[in-house]
Amino acid sequence: MSVSKPPPPPSASHLTIPASSTCTPTSSSSSATSPSAPPPPSPVKISMQEHFAINVCPGPILPIPQISDFFPRFHDYPCTPPPPREKKILKEETFNGEMGGGFKDSERRGDNDGDREEAADSDDDDTYLGTLEFTLLFDQENNCLHCTINKAKGLKAMDSNGLADPYVKLHLLPGASKANKLRTKTLKNTLNPVWNEELVYHGITAADMTTKTLRLCVCDMDRLGRNEFIGEVRVALKKLREGENKRYNMGLERIAQNKEANSQAVEPGTLVAEEERGRILVSLCYNTEKGCLLVGIIRCAHLAAMDSNGYSDPFVKIILQPDMGKKSKYKTTVKKKTLNPEFNEEFSYDVTLDLLAKKTLEISVWDYDLGMSNDFIGGVELGINASGQRLRHWFECLKNKGKKVEYWHTLTQQGAPSSDKTD
Repeated sequence: MSVSKPPPPPSASHLTIPASSTCTPTSSSSSATSPSAPPPPSPVKISMQEHFAINVCPGPILPIPQISDFFPRFHDYPCTPPPPREKKILKEETFNGEMGGGFKDSERRGDNDGDREEAADSDDDDTYLGTLEFTLLFDQENNCLHCTINKAKGLKAMDSNGLADPYVKLHLLPGASKANKLRTKTLKNTLNPVWNEELVYHGITAADMTTKTLRLCVCDMDRLGRNEFIGEVRVALKKLREGENKRYNMGLERIAQNKEANSQAVEPGTLVAEEERGRILVSLCYNTEKGCLLVGIIRCAHLAAMDSNGYSDPFVKIILQPDMGKKSKYKTTVKKKTLNPEFNEEFSYDVTLDLLAKKTLEISVWDYDLGMSNDFIGGVELGINASGQRLRHWFECLKNKGKKVEYWHTLTQQGAPSSDKTD
């Protein structure tokens, strides 16, 4: 066996390590007298820099062969450089234990798991935005879509205090954003808000349910600056059955994967162009006791924006043609800055049933402008010369005397009153 000489005193720039700790003193004395023994190997020297790198470096220390790879001149034997260490995925390999040995399997796994957690955390900062829980119910009889916003969980912190001031915005796509926008109240300083708030879309037909997509956006309100977008989810309404109260719990996304609403076919696109002017809910009832027609203007939905602020100041005019003078013209009150006005106003026309069958009811929606001509939004005509849903509404009114019949009608550009007056 080889014997090492006593190490020289350490210098100021290097430390000396014995070459082998397995040698015994007896073998050393016996080998010293043998002239044929090979010369002892020189002691392994490491620099002060490597010494501090091994003993002072914080965290788990890499095996000496990998650290010594940075100091190749101190290798006293051929060494294959180890594979480069990856940051996120560490291979679970066992080192030979030479020159200080390697880590145990448990230590390697612990280090590996820590790197995986770090990678997951960094990904979460970009992708995990929280979850939104809500319920949808389509009431086909009343043409309503009920959206109950229940709660959100684990939202991403948006404020400097590590919290957020979240609220939810709803849009029906495709369609004008402000006309289809509904919004919940804002809850302060929370990442797990509970709203339990119901929002209702009026004027939603079965045809809409096959082409529309509901977009729910969670945002953070900022009084001093612009509100910040947290995440969104989208639900294709064609998957919702009539009368089914369906509960959803979906993860928020930066960019929704479902793009059905943005790739509509040509035929749905033509329907959307017509619906841009909005819809109106009208009730008709012929009172046989008083001999009059009762016309109810209940509400409008998804009206076109006519003002620069993105809204309108709508009101409704109704005329029974042929013109009966001043008694044939009525006007509702003006609703300020809204695209979904609710009127709930009723008007009466004194006319016999025989004459009523020959008349036409013109309904038009206008945007009120102070000191200027009012803007025409859209209109609809009900009467014997109408067709489709408008003719069906008129016939049901004449057939079911004393019964109030309500229908939603789509406003069109062609529905402008024949008198073409803007007063």
